[in-house]
Amino acid sequence: MTLLDFRLTESNAIPMDSLAYHVGNTPLLPLRRVTGGLSPRVKVFAKAEWFNPGGSVKDRPALNIIQNAIINGDLGNGKRLLDSTSGNMGISYATFGAALGIPVTLAVPASASIERISILKALGAELVLTDPLEGSDGAILKAREMAEENPDRYWYANQYNNPANWQAHYRSTGPEILCQTNELVTHFIAGLGTSGTFTGTSRYLREQLPNVKTIAFQPDAPFHGLEGLKHMPTAIKPEIYDESLAGTPLEVQTEAAHEMVIRLAREEGLFVGISSAAAAVAALQVARDLDEGVVVTVFPDAGYKYLSDKSLWERA
Repeated sequence: MTLLDFRLTESNAIPMDSLAYHVGNTPLLPLRRVTGGLSPRVKVFAKAEWFNPGGSVKDRPALNIIQNAIINGDLGNGKRLLDSTSGNMGISYATFGAALGIPVTLAVPASASIERISILKALGAELVLTDPLEGSDGAILKAREMAEENPDRYWYANQYNNPANWQAHYRSTGPEILCQTNELVTHFIAGLGTSGTFTGTSRYLREQLPNVKTIAFQPDAPFHGLEGLKHMPTAIKPEIYDESLAGTPLEVQTEAAHEMVIRLAREEGLFVGISSAAAAVAALQVARDLDEGVVVTVFPDAGYKYLSDKSLWERA
């Protein structure tokens, strides 16, 4: 069942553009060659989230946030959706905003990739670029400031604190993984940005499979190159983040993720983004310590939005 299917079962559901019908139900892909050296009884899988219409996992929470806002009367009559984003969530907002006639304003770090900025502009989003040295936290602070100064112009979606974020994954990503693994998943691994993917999926899986292990990962330092991910000890912590589900997050080095981008392309035929490669690094770290199990992670997006990063591709 997709996220949209869930919404349409409610009596107050609203009609959505056909794009929404394609959110969720993404493939679960086996990793076969980068898993060399693992126990033959250990399998590693990744959800291919670039199959969503906006090209990333962020379509799930963006759709749910927008639907809830329209149902609640927060959006409409020309009011602009406002939020901060490092790129992918903004693209999802702009995709559905364009389809529904909802104007979108985004605070985005100026360090976001050229591809992300170009896509956002093509979709008609209004962009406010923030200090690249302040990263996603700087964009958050700018969006808060704009919302406070112009409450009649903006509805602040606030993805880091909006429960509709994690609920999207509770209602879609979690059930999909359970179904696609025939309820055999033993370990779920996801990165921490807003923490919505990790929190929502983990809550669902733990309710259905009490013995499942849920493991979060984050960059290994405050200054890193893992776009979309947060080093939680030094960042503005999202209100939706449930630390009781995460324990002590694994740490992934930027260099290891960059190397894995190339390995996934060359050995698996998967051209993925940096956060997806980081997820593979974390999943393999968990899998190496197992004698048997089914390890599932999430690949948030493909690699096309990172082509301008010369330092990443020169090693290829």
